[in-house]
Amino acid sequence: MLNDADITALLIAPNRELAQALIASLPATRGFQVVADLKSYPPPQTLEMRLRQLKPDVVLLDLSTNPEGALSLIRFLTGLTPPAHVVGIDTKSDSNMILQALRAGATEFLAPPFDAATQREAIARIHRLCVPEKPAEPDSGHVITFSSTKPGSGASMLAAQTAFSLQKLTGKRILLADFDLTGGTIGFYLKLSHPYSLVDALQHAEQLDDTLWNSLTADHAGLDILPSPAAPFADPVDPNRLRVLMEYARQLYDWIIVDTPTIFNPNALMAILEAEKAFMITTADLPSLHLTRKAVQMVDHMGYPKERLHVVMNRVDKRDGLGKGDVDKLFTVPVFASLPNDYFSLHRVVTLGQPLGPEGELGKAIETVAQQISGVVDAKKSAAGSREMKPALSGA
Repeated sequence: MLNDADITALLIAPNRELAQALIASLPATRGFQVVADLKSYPPPQTLEMRLRQLKPDVVLLDLSTNPEGALSLIRFLTGLTPPAHVVGIDTKSDSNMILQALRAGATEFLAPPFDAATQREAIARIHRLCVPEKPAEPDSGHVITFSSTKPGSGASMLAAQTAFSLQKLTGKRILLADFDLTGGTIGFYLKLSHPYSLVDALQHAEQLDDTLWNSLTADHAGLDILPSPAAPFADPVDPNRLRVLMEYARQLYDWIIVDTPTIFNPNALMAILEAEKAFMITTADLPSLHLTRKAVQMVDHMGYPKERLHVVMNRVDKRDGLGKGDVDKLFTVPVFASLPNDYFSLHRVVTLGQPLGPEGELGKAIETVAQQISGVVDAKKSAAGSREMKPALSGA
């Protein structure tokens, strides 16, 4: 159960004098724990990303700098699913501004001198609102994303083959979802002919049930598949529907493997923010390495935890002379795995639309990646007592 000092807050205050006055009052009240302090009003999409990463109990929002902009943000925040609790802060207790903020959806209002008694009363009311939103979460499925940093780097194939390997290793229910709505290739790789797609699932996210879900997904070699649409779909994806869809899938599956468009695509970023682990697939050419470095910085700036972000080097040729240590120096996250270039195995997979299998080097490497993801370690390798595994074919 929350105590008063546990009310976490995201502070958005371009008015730095107002922000400092509020921050200076917090030690006396032990009311709000500010987890992030934004010095400008962020765009709505950026703000939503920060909320989903930081998960604050409330947003402390400066109303004085740009009242219209602040009221617009309140309406946006309270329209999310679930809605955010907003505490408006202003330089004075103006009755007109208070009324507008409350009508827009704000929960509370504070103004200098931010005295302890007023804050505690507000915190007590917020506390009662926050408690129902903190129930114990049931066990749910794990979401893993695969994104290329440059088109054609092999993320789709790796996503599909990792899903097959996870199903073989764990025997669990696994969903493979193609989030590339304009050029997804999972359906092509697997020779699927299915009338429905991820777009249909998103459009019916609020009405999903077992019967509808079973008609929307395709079954292939033990996996459930949500393919991309046959015709490119370029309309914006509603983040609320995406979240509802992912929550529904988590209740049905042990693993949800998401193949996204290139990581700089908004749909990819939304999917990554839902994921427990995000794999960025790159190749050894200089443009790919450059884009991967930019992508790592971008995802870090979004607030996605670095320990959940992983780089995978694909199509590595030993003749390139590029070692794992060399690549590690380029990024601020280590290389999770280096996968060999195995053209003939991939050609067979695309031709037959089947799992790769562990016979070749690439198949073995992908199976090792799946073992690391799932925590399943070959009994012979775990006999020494260590559950740590080296990156697949890293040469380390």
